[in-house]
Amino acid sequence: MNFNEFELHEDVLNAVDSMNYQQATPIQEQAIPQILSGQDLLACAQTGTGKTAAYLIPILDKVAHEANEHTGALILVPTRELAVQIDQQIQGLGYFVGATSIAVYGGNKGPEWDQQKKALTQGADIIIATPGRLIAHLQLGYVNFRNLRHLVLDEADRMLDMGFLGDILKIMSFLPAEKQTLMFSATMPPKIGELAKRILHKPHEIRLAVSRPADRIDQQFYLAKDEQKLPLLLHLLAQVQSASMVLFTSRKSTVEPIVRSLKKLGLNARGISSDSEQTEREVVLRDFKNRTFPVLVATDVLSRGIDIDNLSHVINYDVPRDPEDYVHRIGRTARAESKGTAITFINEHDQKYVLKIERLFEKEVEKIAITQDLGLGEAPAFDPRRQRAAGSRRKEAGKPEGKPANRNKRRKPRKEQQNSSQAGA
Repeated sequence: MNFNEFELHEDVLNAVDSMNYQQATPIQEQAIPQILSGQDLLACAQTGTGKTAAYLIPILDKVAHEANEHTGALILVPTRELAVQIDQQIQGLGYFVGATSIAVYGGNKGPEWDQQKKALTQGADIIIATPGRLIAHLQLGYVNFRNLRHLVLDEADRMLDMGFLGDILKIMSFLPAEKQTLMFSATMPPKIGELAKRILHKPHEIRLAVSRPADRIDQQFYLAKDEQKLPLLLHLLAQVQSASMVLFTSRKSTVEPIVRSLKKLGLNARGISSDSEQTEREVVLRDFKNRTFPVLVATDVLSRGIDIDNLSHVINYDVPRDPEDYVHRIGRTARAESKGTAITFINEHDQKYVLKIERLFEKEVEKIAITQDLGLGEAPAFDPRRQRAAGSRRKEAGKPEGKPANRNKRRKPRKEQQNSSQAGA
């Protein structure tokens, strides 16, 4: 479907043309008409399907038709990186419309805080914000959302996973009752449905199935113990020239140790996680996009919504618990018709998560064991049932045993017992 068929404002069509958008993606084709009609929306679509443009284009169309004295639209997102990226996308799409926007996210109070305060007081066409930072401004009483017409919750499932439910509901209490609310989520767990019932009014629902990873991604699964992973990675990358890769780890506490280990092995690497200072995160991400260093170690803060072009490799240092997170992670590579490689390490404890990936793909994946051939020792055997049983035994062993009967406990002589009974009478 061509964007001309949506009957968008001419300025928006010029913006779409300037961004070189050709045909609408399935989520855009289904969502744009519903948003233009003013209906609430609950949409499930994975990262990389064009969902950001699916709500930005119709919101910008409304901005082009409406005169906003104060903030017209609020977009809530889970991470600072996503807030910045959406703000940049608005700047590109909103150039012909003349739309104003600002990203409101955490950090120390300083020039950024004052700039955010000014925008929230005077109003901007679109505010993109992380929940915690926005609440910090709301509690000071100067935020003006009286004329807010549109609320978007982007990556709603991730926000709930990060514990933002209370913050979202608190923010809702500052917003006008009459508004259009749009929820976009990559997955649809029960908690998303529960939130939708609380904040959406007769929503239209769009559910696009999680697509399989692109055929252009060479997916490789290697059996390896934790201490074998990095030397195995070095071997796998020995023949690769000019690689640019993201190494994902599920635990932020392992980011810096992995970075130090990679540097010792001769790989120039830097790390980013939710614990990093905002300015540091922005510098690291910018330098990585500019190819200043080849390996970025990150938590799942980067697995969704962050657009990094021309990644040659995605490394899963551990297997994500949710198979859809695996799809999001490896979807960072092989973009724009390019090819890519996804390498996943499987230790003894992550094998059950591989079974979930296989159920999603409806096929068994090949598990490769080469550590012994490389002199790194024997790889763990792939036997999820045995690992599950071993885990159960460990849990049982960790339980406190019931108190044994104290057979040596001194009994009171019968006479003492009688005296005690009489005393208590």
